[in-house]
Amino acid sequence: MRIIKRLEAVDGASSGSVVTIGAYDGVHLGHRAVLRLVRELADARGLEAVVVTFDRHPAQVVRPESAPKLLTTLEQKLELLAGTGLPDAVALLTFDDERAREPAEAFVHDVLVEKLAARMVVVGADFHFGHRRGGDVPLLEEMGKDLGFEVIGLGLVAPGADPGHEPYSSTRVRRLLAAGDVAGAAAMLARPHEMWGSVERGDGRGAGIGFPTANVAVPAEMCLPADGIYAGTFRGDDGADRPAAISVGRRPTFYPDARASLLEAHVLDFDGDLYGQHAAVRFVERLRDEERFDSVDALVSQIAADCDEARRVLGV
Repeated sequence: MRIIKRLEAVDGASSGSVVTIGAYDGVHLGHRAVLRLVRELADARGLEAVVVTFDRHPAQVVRPESAPKLLTTLEQKLELLAGTGLPDAVALLTFDDERAREPAEAFVHDVLVEKLAARMVVVGADFHFGHRRGGDVPLLEEMGKDLGFEVIGLGLVAPGADPGHEPYSSTRVRRLLAAGDVAGAAAMLARPHEMWGSVERGDGRGAGIGFPTANVAVPAEMCLPADGIYAGTFRGDDGADRPAAISVGRRPTFYPDARASLLEAHVLDFDGDLYGQHAAVRFVERLRDEERFDSVDALVSQIAADCDEARRVLGV
């Protein structure tokens, strides 16, 4: 999969392309269904399958006060898109104030037609783009008549044939994570929810009570699951996925007034230095809510029980 970071260096795809446009945050099962359709349409017409996405979520620029938390970093998103084996290329556009002010018609001419030689555009039926969301599917259809591309506006994809099922969406995944339902989120993502970050030195509380933790610093815009204790895995620089008991929370036994949640992973049956490593933490199952204990001994006893339960869940 090619990653196109500079559209100005693209002269246009010689064979033309089938293009889909979106944030593709999470690359969930709904996204994958769209990508499969784009792949099939491209193959049937001898065209390239191209994803147009952005270096940040557009809402972070146009409405930062209400921008959604992200399910994936940019690097994760590109890795997941490549892992589907479906797109030929991803056109990665910078979304900044200039892009936000770009008229929808200019986006169609400059990006879709001149650079990507779009012959077909596949987007959600409620897709909007351009300055003040001035572009939509009807505009694409009208411009496509003159500029030589077809348009398919898709409804949200739902699991199975039952219309009562709630469709796949990044918003739905975020709601599940906010409720601590990491298993439900994994079912929509086709993988456990995963957080990337660097391992930083903490205050040593975990090591002091016999359960050292890797303190994983994740960007503030990322979507952590609800505070609680989870079974999952930890992957460091060596690439090995190791079973872990994971805490997301504010450690109320020690810090009753803490305002920010921390991500900490106790790697089971492991003795080694993880500081400074790039970590990937995967959430498999929620074990319990975060609690405040009356004594350190009570906390230690519960952590030991959590580790045993994590071993059971993970089969180790």
